[in-house]
Amino acid sequence: MVNLNPSISAIQTGVSSKAKHMQQPGTSGVQKGFSDASKAAEKYISKVDDLQQASEVSIQDMLTGKNEDINSMVSAVAKADMSFKLLVGVRNKLIEAYKQTMNMNL
Repeated sequence: MVNLNPSISAIQTGVSSKAKHMQQPGTSGVQKGFSDASKAAEKYISKVDDLQQASEVSIQDMLTGKNEDINSMVSAVAKADMSFKLLVGVRNKLIEAYKQTMNMNL
């Protein structure tokens, strides 16, 4: 079983009233929220990439005979596969939400 613990739930979508008073003129809470979201997405994509690379190393070790434990290789590949599928699912939902937003009547 793969334990997924995405830390993306801490993304701020707005700015509290206290933080609004501290902002400099010309900055908006939306820009800060987008910046936080992009940083979280970048961190998650980096983690997915690390899992993919770890699975490739595990496969190479198995093929060259450095590692004979097939369970660790299967586990690494399964983690990489699940994280990639989750990433693609999130991407698809974001694209769908963007398309729906673009089709809204003003």
